This record gives sequence, C-alpha cells and structure tokens, in this order.
Amino acid sequence: MKIKRLEWLFAALMIIFFYLAFFRGLPFWWRTIGFALYAGIIINTVLTLWLENRPSHTTLLWTYILILLPIFGYIFYVYSGQLLVRGELFKSKRISDRQLLEALGKKGKTIDLSNLKEHQRNFVSYLEKVTLTDQNQNTKTKILRNGHDTFQEIKQRLAEAKEFIHIEYYIFRYDRLGQELIDILKDKVKEGVEVRLIYDAVGSITLSGAILKKMVEAGIMAVPFLPLKSGWYNQKFNFRNHRKIIVIDGKVGFVGGLNVGVEYLGEDENFGFWCDSHVVMEGEAVQTLHAVFLLDWKYASGESLFDQERYLKPIAATGDGLVHVVATGPETQGMSDYYYALITSARKSIWIATPYFIPNQAIQTALKIAAQNNIQVRLMVPGTNDGFLTQYATQSYFPELLRAGLEVYSYEKGFLHKKVMIVDGDLASIGTANVDMRSFHLNFEVNLFLTGTDSIQTLVDHYEEDLKDCRRIRPVEFYKRGKVVRWKESFARLFSGVL
Repeated sequence: MKIKRLEWLFAALMIIFFYLAFFRGLPFWWRTIGFALYAGIIINTVLTLWLENRPSHTTLLWTYILILLPIFGYIFYVYSGQLLVRGELFKSKRISDRQLLEALGKKGKTIDLSNLKEHQRNFVSYLEKVTLTDQNQNTKTKILRNGHDTFQEIKQRLAEAKEFIHIEYYIFRYDRLGQELIDILKDKVKEGVEVRLIYDAVGSITLSGAILKKMVEAGIMAVPFLPLKSGWYNQKFNFRNHRKIIVIDGKVGFVGGLNVGVEYLGEDENFGFWCDSHVVMEGEAVQTLHAVFLLDWKYASGESLFDQERYLKPIAATGDGLVHVVATGPETQGMSDYYYALITSARKSIWIATPYFIPNQAIQTALKIAAQNNIQVRLMVPGTNDGFLTQYATQSYFPELLRAGLEVYSYEKGFLHKKVMIVDGDLASIGTANVDMRSFHLNFEVNLFLTGTDSIQTLVDHYEEDLKDCRRIRPVEFYKRGKVVRWKESFARLFSGVL
C-alpha cells in the first residue's frame, strides 16, 4: 500500500511540476525547477522499469510512453504496465494458496505412467513437477456441448444437492437463466443446503445491490471478487476472476467456457448461436477443483473452510484416463507455459479453438515450428468477434501463421467461445483460459488437462462437427484484404498486452 501511495504522490507532484514548467506566467527559474523535478520523476520511473529486466521491446515501449505522454503516460503505466502489481497486490494470496495446497498433500500419491505414450508421459510428468495440484486417475468426465446441454445438466445436479453448493462465475446475469438458477439455489437453502457464490465484480457488474440483498436474505452467501470500490485505488481493476466453477457436495464439479446469461443459450440477437464447451466430472479431481474455489472464497470473503474435512474429502469414481486441474492467475505461473508444453508435445496434430487468439511469442513460434515440421495445426476462431480490438488483433496474426502452413478457420454459424486444445487426439485442455495475453497474465483461470480419456474423443468429434460451420481462410484470399483493414489490425495489435 505504501508503494501505491508513493505512486499517487508522484502523479500529483508531476502535475504540479508540469504546471510550473510550462506555465508561461511564472519566472524562468521556477519553470526550470519544475521541469527538472518532473524529469527527475520520469527518469527514476524509467530506471526502475529497466531494472525489472522485461523483454526489450516491452521496456522500450513503456519508456517511450513515459517520456512522450506527459502525466497520462505515467498514470497508464501505473495501471497497466507494472509487473510489480502482479507481484505485490496478490502476494498474500500467492503465499496462502501455496501453503494450503501443499497442506492438502501435494505429490502424496504415485500414478503409474507406464501405459502412456512417450509424448503423454512427458507432458504429464511436466505438469506434476511444475503445478501445485495432482494428476487424478479416479475421475470420470463428460463433455457438455453448448448452453442447452450444459445448463440442463447443471440444473439437474443442483436439484440433487444434499449438503453444499459452491459456485464461482466471471459473468452471472440476473436474466431469465440467472433467475432460474437463483430460484433453484433458494429452494436448496430452504432444504438446509449451504450455498456460496463468488461473482467477479466487473464481469457481473449488472448484479444490482437490490438483487444481491434478496439473495443474501434468502440465505445465499454471495461475495464479489476484487470489488471496484477498493480495486480501483489498488490497481486491481485490470485483474479479473475469469473462472467458472460449480462444486456440489464434493462429488460433482463443473468447469468450462460458459457463464450465466441467456446469450450463452444462443438467445441474444447480437451474438446469435453460441458455440461453447463445458465439462461435468465426478471423482477425485473434484476435490482439486473445490480447493481452487475455497482458496478464492478465502481471499474474497475472509472465511477459511480448509479446516472442515467434509469440504475436502476425495470421492473416487471410475475413470478411463488422467485428469489434472490447473489454476493460474496473475500471482502464479501463467497458462501460456502449460499451453506451450502441450503444443510442443505434439507429434501428429494440434487443434485449437479459441474466441480470442492473441498469443505470446513462445506460442507463436511453437505453432509455426510445428506446422513446418508437418504437424497438422488447426486454429478455429469466430468469424465475427465481440469487440473491435479483439477482432482485428486476432486477424493481425494470420499472415505469419498462414505462411508457416497453419490451417486457419473462421467459425460462421454464430459466436465461437469454446477454449479447447487437442494434441494428437490423446491429450487435451478445456477450461476457462483463452489463447490471449489477458488469460495468460491478468485473469484468474482454471483448466482441465486430459490424458487418454474418452472425453478427448468427444472433443475431437465436436471439433470436426464445428469445422462444417467454418470457412477456411486461404492465404491468397486473405492477402487481398484492403489497406484500411491492415491499419485496423496494426492498431488493434498495439493493445495485445491487455486483450
């Protein structure tokens, strides 16, 4: 907090010194002192920036912004450019999460990997070494396609709850779908079921105080994640909880791309048909997913539930492969590292579906090298995105990918929102993380990594079916796009770091 106050003090002093430096009515020596002090703050900030040892192009970009945009450049840097934010604002959460996850018995069991193929074994071993969570064999997963199947399953499972329901969403709207779910939750509270809800303060900003009051009065324990009233000052506005989690009685877990809102059912005229994927699972991996929720609940509400065994007791189910729950956030190793490891494990094929494709350099390079090594690389993105910047920033990466031999597909039936990566037909990732910088560095995310499960074949089947609603982007055709479009792409790409 002292560091943030110092930054705001610097900003206030910069305004004063800038005024002194350029207000012509003042004596020359006052203006000289003002300019010198203003320049001193900028130089100090730039030197601090250099000591962080960021990539050279990033360092130069922020240096130019600080120097060429008086005052506004500094404020923009404070809110969007500081790695210190990630390291300091969530330091307590990072330390607490690590301690609690380790207390759950990390690496406490041995899994036989002898029946796995070499590329599977290498990837699974990597995840075991670098994550704080375990691989699970005794877990059953089922892929849910699109909103109708997903929320039908969710409603059914919620109605069966006996002890507790824990829910966490980025977007939770109070529309027809949201009201239906809340009505179910209210009924379960009357039956004696505990209900806890975490909603992101920005993603669920339409949840009014009156609605939340009614939920609380009905017995639903609801808390916001990073509320705006404190988040703005503490620079947390840019960091959001993008997770979608439901855990019921510790037996059933849901995770995937679908938030709560009628658009996810395809009922919004602006979006039209909504193509997405979700997972319902039973078994030991539910405990790990639940631990992610409990960590977020502790951070958002201050209440720790880790001392109650009933919330963390693993319940085995018959599974057909390995399931690994991996949570990432601005305080941990990014999802990009796990995606990179998955991509580089490929021997035959890499199929990606993502609504936003704004990769870092490592992901770009890995995909291009894979394609050049005769590995089939398919990228599926929406034909029309939900934002100008995301639309054209995604397109800006197409030329280099097409030149490298990637197959790029534009989904034309509606809006593609699924976040799926399939490698060689026997490794896969599905969850909340997009292939973009926001999911890599700014958002709290959670994915399932699947190895050798029947659910992977379901993902393959769904991908192939979705390809029928896609238009393949051909290099010759794409290169004919006009200069105005290219300018839009170049402009949008400037904002890649926060998209």
